[in-house]
Amino acid sequence: MRISCSVVSYKHTPAQIAQVLHSAANSAVDAVLYLVDNSPDDQLAAVAREYSATYIHLPHNPGFGAAHNLAIDAALDNGSVYHAVLNPDIVFASNVLPVLANFMAQNPAIGLTMPSILYPDGSQQHLCKLLPTPVDLILRRFMPAWYRRSGRLARYELHASGYDQVMDVPALSGCFMMLRSDLLRRIGGFDQGYFMYLEDVDLSRRIGQVARTVYFPKVAITHDYEKGSYKNLKLLYYHIRSAIRYFNKWGWIFDKHRMLKNQAALNDMPTPGQ
Repeated sequence: MRISCSVVSYKHTPAQIAQVLHSAANSAVDAVLYLVDNSPDDQLAAVAREYSATYIHLPHNPGFGAAHNLAIDAALDNGSVYHAVLNPDIVFASNVLPVLANFMAQNPAIGLTMPSILYPDGSQQHLCKLLPTPVDLILRRFMPAWYRRSGRLARYELHASGYDQVMDVPALSGCFMMLRSDLLRRIGGFDQGYFMYLEDVDLSRRIGQVARTVYFPKVAITHDYEKGSYKNLKLLYYHIRSAIRYFNKWGWIFDKHRMLKNQAALNDMPTPGQ
């Protein structure tokens, strides 16, 4: 079972990149690692060598999805069966990659899976989501307190599931995605029209048209989750630009696929401890 992993970095510290590469390199499975560095300098090359990762330097910074696609293409050429997209700000135990790969091997209808995602203090991150509407994204970003009190946030992030059961989820987070390689050969990788943000939702949606996209909480990773667009106006600009691209592509108001996938997820959502 050949597993490949890609990490895309932009001005991350060597220590932070070493953490995620260490997690992947010390997995209880033989994983092929790719570090794609969108930073202006190549100081991360030494970290890549330390963990036997293929280092790809892209100082022109083509974006998150485009950088991952280079690694995905290389991994497919090298016979990868499963490919994991990893954020630079995560760490995980040695059993995570093999457990997820075995789960997918036993369930060939699954094209994408994501483990439980925890904050550094061990609390749950709610990164299982419905396919967004424009209202969801606007209220979540600009009126977060009202959005939370209204109950819409809990519905959008499937809080009622308890996050303790396997479930089909319309949109999974790009901080950790385990992908079936033969499916990537069919549909392609990330849409490179997104520089940053919503490319994971777009990929989840495209995979969800032909395969299952599943949350698997029997293994967990730790994710710092910086929410950069809430702190940086340039990142907010990228987020807004990506949202416009997403809704221009899939539909702003009339989106039958969104309606059907979201309703199916809500109807089939497990109850906590089920």
